[in-house]
Amino acid sequence: MKKQLSWKVGGQQGEGIESTGEIFSIALNRMGYYLYGYRHFSSRIKGGHTNNKIRVSTSQVRSVSDELDVLVAFDQETIDVNFYELNQNGIVIADEKFQPTIPEGSSVTLYVVPFTKIAKDLGNALMKNMVAVGASSAILELNPESFREVVESIFGRKGESVVENNMEAIRQGAQYVQDQADDSMSTMQLEEADGKKRMYMIGNDAIALGFLAGGCRFMSAYPITPASEIMEYMIKKLPEFGGTVIQTEDEMAAATMAIGANYAGVRTITASAGPGLSLMMESIGLAGMTETPLVIVDTQRGGPSTGLPTKQEQSDLMAMIYGTHGEIPKVVMAPSTVQEAFHDAVEALNIADEYQCPVILLSDLQLSLGKQTVEPLNQRSISIRRGKIKESKALPVLEKGETFKRYETTEDGVSPRVLPGTKNGIFHVTGVEHNEVGKPSELSQNRQAQMDKRMRKLKHLPKTFNLPVYKDTPHELADVLLVGFNSTRGTIEETKQLLEKDGYKVNHAQIRLIHPFPTDEMLPLISSANKVLVIEHNATGQLASILRMNVGHAHKMASVLKYDGTPFKPGEMYKECKGLI
Repeated sequence: MKKQLSWKVGGQQGEGIESTGEIFSIALNRMGYYLYGYRHFSSRIKGGHTNNKIRVSTSQVRSVSDELDVLVAFDQETIDVNFYELNQNGIVIADEKFQPTIPEGSSVTLYVVPFTKIAKDLGNALMKNMVAVGASSAILELNPESFREVVESIFGRKGESVVENNMEAIRQGAQYVQDQADDSMSTMQLEEADGKKRMYMIGNDAIALGFLAGGCRFMSAYPITPASEIMEYMIKKLPEFGGTVIQTEDEMAAATMAIGANYAGVRTITASAGPGLSLMMESIGLAGMTETPLVIVDTQRGGPSTGLPTKQEQSDLMAMIYGTHGEIPKVVMAPSTVQEAFHDAVEALNIADEYQCPVILLSDLQLSLGKQTVEPLNQRSISIRRGKIKESKALPVLEKGETFKRYETTEDGVSPRVLPGTKNGIFHVTGVEHNEVGKPSELSQNRQAQMDKRMRKLKHLPKTFNLPVYKDTPHELADVLLVGFNSTRGTIEETKQLLEKDGYKVNHAQIRLIHPFPTDEMLPLISSANKVLVIEHNATGQLASILRMNVGHAHKMASVLKYDGTPFKPGEMYKECKGLI
């Protein structure tokens, strides 16, 4: 029996590959298994090879597996493209329709199952994915009835006959595999799961849920991969809480509309990817100059330009910190797990309000779209902090011709803020440099005072931000420190275990606050390591450059880079790291 296995389904986009993976994984999640799923898909609606690789385990997993145990193929291309991943004793379950073949001399077992024929005989060729699920259940020695709850939740609204037809497709798929196998049938039976109920979600859903819990009531956005699921979630849920979503004509409109709504006092967010963030840069500068809260999600993908819209990359780092012209206070956060994504979404709203500045919640495609088992989210820990919003009773009475000092110079750099319509709170707003009451001013003394005030905002943020660095640092003096951000955490954790089996003392730091950089947190970790390996998905080592700028010790640092559009796997990361130690 296995503690974990890896299962993949592949075929052409638009023929039910995603739903096959969904039904298979949701059922196993409800049995109490931990799962991690990652989809490979093309940037088109229909056609082109797609696959969904799902890792199933009796313990927490946060990365794609190196190898593959079971491959479910709806076409020959799936076998040709993915066969190299299969373990020596792996299994291929393929549709009889395309007369599947595997390389001669291979120890892999091929089960040819008439997915399409069984489905057609039951009345609907679309049910071939359910036949495939049934065939998989036989290989894993799972009772086909284990899938009934999921089938009922998906098809129940269509009537009992539809539910029963789909269940029959699962049963016949399972029976066909059992009938063609003998007593020596190769199985992939898993150890029994703990049966506990856990969430199964993508990072984008966690981000959206965090915004909802944190008081967001308006979203303006333009659809873009891999951020669109945030908007789709909010479209469904925000109206239930008195909020709304507007799909704008472009990303520039989305950002400026978000600024306007935040100015009016409504907690508002927008979400995009690299190309959209490029268009938002001028608006981000406007939010910085007018000191208006603005929360933006950047789900990184392959660039530049249109680049690789559906592939993994982490190359927006420098752009998010330095992309705007001029200098403004800005916060860039980078959650590394689905749980952190939920809580950091709440915190992004709080920080934007408290510091009256743009906050960018940085994700990447693997974190945003990778679906995984999640322990219950701690909603009791949520607090909503609006910062220095003043009510009329707290304001001095204005004399005729006077205006409120909206941009008053303060010791902490954060000026008092009023919402439009507040009595005695009238003030000017402009994107040009201005004085304390918001009127344009080009006086050098005023310019320096306002710049200094704005830049003072972030001096204390690393100390007040909750866990700017995730640390797994058991060694006072380490042979190597592994550093990453966003979705690389799970793979780094497994790489750390592999290196420690070789006798190395390994520490791990996952940076969750990119800007302002948590130098005080990172410097002791880097100082106490003989070697620092910075792991990231880009070609130029952007995180490593930021580390060198903020903590020095350049002679200790080396980069482990991947930018081919696919996520790191533990085995390949281990080999790269070991070669550099």
